[in-house]
Amino acid sequence: MTKLSVNINKIATLRNARGGNVPDLLKVATDIQKFGAQGITIHPRPDERHIRYQDARDLKSIVYTEYNIEGNPQHNFIDLVLECKPDQVTLVPDAIGAITSSAGWDTVKNQVYLTEMIQEFQRNGIRTSIFVDPVLEMIEGAKKTGTDRIELYTEAFAHQYDLGNEKGIEPYVASAVLANELGLGINAGHDLSLDNIQFFKQNIPGLLEVSIGHALISEALYLGLDNVVNMYLQKLK
Repeated sequence: MTKLSVNINKIATLRNARGGNVPDLLKVATDIQKFGAQGITIHPRPDERHIRYQDARDLKSIVYTEYNIEGNPQHNFIDLVLECKPDQVTLVPDAIGAITSSAGWDTVKNQVYLTEMIQEFQRNGIRTSIFVDPVLEMIEGAKKTGTDRIELYTEAFAHQYDLGNEKGIEPYVASAVLANELGLGINAGHDLSLDNIQFFKQNIPGLLEVSIGHALISEALYLGLDNVVNMYLQKLK
């Protein structure tokens, strides 16, 4: 079964809109785990517009499943991850001020930098994952950095699936096959939803984990958080 890690950035966005502590991020994280999710993901950004750095610290004692912190490995982020020591760090090449992630790493051009970052995190017992596009050259480059896993950036798949083009899965299948051959673990995330997750899961060999936030929280507005978490779990079997 592929694990479900729920990204709770949107809960923090809603909380921050009013300046108080409603909804309570820590309680939501606790409840999501109680509902059956196997992990909690956060993606703090330098402006702290949703997840705050203090949230990352506070969640450390709350998350008893898998704790995954995503972000661009700049100085403050590196310090935060080494302080919190999550189960996994996912390196994402976000530009300053980006609304959301828009591309994977060029693992060839950034190979030396990524290798250094990955070694630092691994020395501290933190599993590493690199956010990558479904391009074979980038998968090969990721292997050379020494990363434990890759996270396939799935926006292109989700867009093509919405258009009715199931062939949009093909680059992801090829990337997964290569990653398996190279001994890389496979995660995936971005624009995955109840509509497309089962098709994606059924076609990607060796899919270990998906990280889902925006769609899951949006779907929960209509269907309820407990219900939606379990709907994903059923589709990921």
